[in-house]
Formats: sequence, C-alpha cells, structure tokens
Amino acid sequence: MTILYLVRHGETVDNANHIMQGQTPGELNEKGVQQAKELAEQLKDEPIDAFVSSDLRRSIHTCELIAAPHGEIVATTPLLRERDWGSFTGKYIPDLANLNDPSQWPDDIESLDALKARAKEFLAWVGQEYAGKRVVAVGHGIINKAIQSVYYDKPMNELRPMGNAEVRRLELLG
Repeated sequence: MTILYLVRHGETVDNANHIMQGQTPGELNEKGVQQAKELAEQLKDEPIDAFVSSDLRRSIHTCELIAAPHGEIVATTPLLRERDWGSFTGKYIPDLANLNDPSQWPDDIESLDALKARAKEFLAWVGQEYAGKRVVAVGHGIINKAIQSVYYDKPMNELRPMGNAEVRRLELLG
C-alpha cells in the first residue's frame, strides 16, 4: 500500500489578497512559510520516503520546507499544478463571486473533466512510481480537491476545501 500525504501549499501573497493564482508561480508570505515549517515539525518523525510537489513555486517552497528535516530532495510534476483558470487568472476573487454558473465562464478555463483526468493520472503515477512508499505530495486547493474526488468517487462540491498547509492522508492500494 502507498500512503499519500496530500498537502496544500502554505498561504501566499495572492491568497491573502484574494487573487486567483491559477498556474502562476505564487510566493509564500510570512504566514505561509510559518505554516509549512509547522507542518514540517508535525511530520518530522514520520517515516516518509519521498517528497513530490507541483512544479509551481509556491508548492515547491512548501514541500522543500517540509522535506528539510528529512534531508530529502523534492521531485516535481506538472500533474499537481493548480487548475488553469485562464482569463480569471490574476482577478480579484470576490469580483468573480456572482459567476457561479460555469456556462458564464470564458472558454480558456481548464474543464472539470480535464482536471479530474489529470487527478486520476496523478494517483496512478504515484501508485506506480512510489509503490509501497510513504509520499508527501504538495499541491493546490482545486487539484487536491479533484484528487480526493477521484479517490473517494465523490463530486468535488461534496468535499471540504483544504486550508493552507493542511494535510490529508490517502491510502492507495496497489
């Protein structure tokens, strides 16, 4: 069995300012660095075999901080990237609040089907690449929700959102 510790990156400057980051690199703010260090402290005695991150800077930085007590390097994968928000990227999130109906959204936003396909591919990759290992994987709010949606076979809107630097443990059967 592969144990997956699914983590959302620490708080970023854009999170604090309610900006839609999407696939921009993002930068942890002071609170985000502290959140990652606190999680590193919580996980320091766990027998973790590998550390994997989205290839976006905010997740890499979070994962590096978590991996530091273990003396391990961080592998990256684009499979863990946040949802591509297209034209919504960089927008002030409260300004988008009235656009609840995806039919009102621009065509350049990654579809839920594509997002969930990527989530399924990530789970298969982790299960194959790290079979029988314990893996910390640092991603983002929406891709992590899609991964859990696939894992639990539940609609995304039935899953509780993850807070910054929150971890959820998933058991992947070989």
